[in-house]
Amino acid sequence: MNESELKQKIEKGEDFHTEFKENLGNKEKIIKEIVSFANTDGGQLIFGVTDTGDIPGVENVDESMRIIDDLAYQRCEPPITMVMETVKIDNKTILIANIPKGSHRPYRTSGGIYYIRSSNRCRQASREELLRLFQAGESIYYDETTVHRAHFNDLDPDSFAEFLHRYMNIKANESEINNYLKNLRLIDENNIPTTSGILFFGKKPQFFFQSSRVICAYIRGTDLAVPPFNKKDMMGRIPDILENTENFIDLYLREEHVINGFEPEIRREIPPAAIREAVVNAVAHKDYTLGAPIRVIIYEDRLEVRTPGKLPNSVTIDSIKIGGSHIPRNPTIYNLLYKMGMVTDLGSGVRRIINLVKNHSQKDVLLEETGTEFIITLPRP
Repeated sequence: MNESELKQKIEKGEDFHTEFKENLGNKEKIIKEIVSFANTDGGQLIFGVTDTGDIPGVENVDESMRIIDDLAYQRCEPPITMVMETVKIDNKTILIANIPKGSHRPYRTSGGIYYIRSSNRCRQASREELLRLFQAGESIYYDETTVHRAHFNDLDPDSFAEFLHRYMNIKANESEINNYLKNLRLIDENNIPTTSGILFFGKKPQFFFQSSRVICAYIRGTDLAVPPFNKKDMMGRIPDILENTENFIDLYLREEHVINGFEPEIRREIPPAAIREAVVNAVAHKDYTLGAPIRVIIYEDRLEVRTPGKLPNSVTIDSIKIGGSHIPRNPTIYNLLYKMGMVTDLGSGVRRIINLVKNHSQKDVLLEETGTEFIITLPRP
């Protein structure tokens, strides 16, 4: 960073990625800030600048760098590696600690407390935020966690037995059901259902997970501000939700009859396989720690599938375009969908959507990530 860039940053003030420190007086506060940046999106601790933007500078730079490095390495768990640099403004030395977004999240202080960055401050992570951090770091998977307020009787064993018979060619008697449920991580060792167990085979999944549904809407226009002509909440178990969502979409997409040789053939405006892939992808990779449903919105010019949650660690839009990333956020849910023949276990789903739509209509699929959603947009011809 040069002098001009630093002056602009100081004038802008503290924000999500920037924190000013006048000196190294409060070591505990510095540790919290380092952890919060590493747990969130990375950032910069700028020493020698006050909260109001005054620039007293840092006097003993080498000693300060040693102290900051020791705090990050010895007082953060796991240790955090930073890159430090100095910039001079009016003969005053400013010390900048560049903290990357951590690759081994979640991080905590040596006192065992997890912090995240929120707006222009750091705060302790909530339970849901902590679950997402562990999930992002692949330390735990939320879909495998126990639903402690549920009981074994909240599952429908008949529907599970049907699943075993239909998709795994297994005829299980009543005494064998428990073993299969445990092996597939649908109940824990105490026979309490897991998140996946409730979502796939629960009698009332939305009683435990209100947002585990898909909102389908048809809008006669191209803007979300237009009131929907029709809207339905698809609820129940995941297989039922997928089937009902597909039926809703079929109501509003055009089809034409074309002659292929001597036989008439129905041609949909968007390939059904691409739509199915997009919806199944949303169910498989949704962040179930967020209290938001999946949204499938049909406009006059496009179909959007909006999945709550950011892309998992190391996954980027560019990597999924080429099928170069396969990091299931919910491996148990993904495994069940795989057994149903709805996913390939190759990480090629989005690439397949892109190719299907391109070959069908010569149009491009749009992929977008916001702060809270991943959006796949399929164009309507």
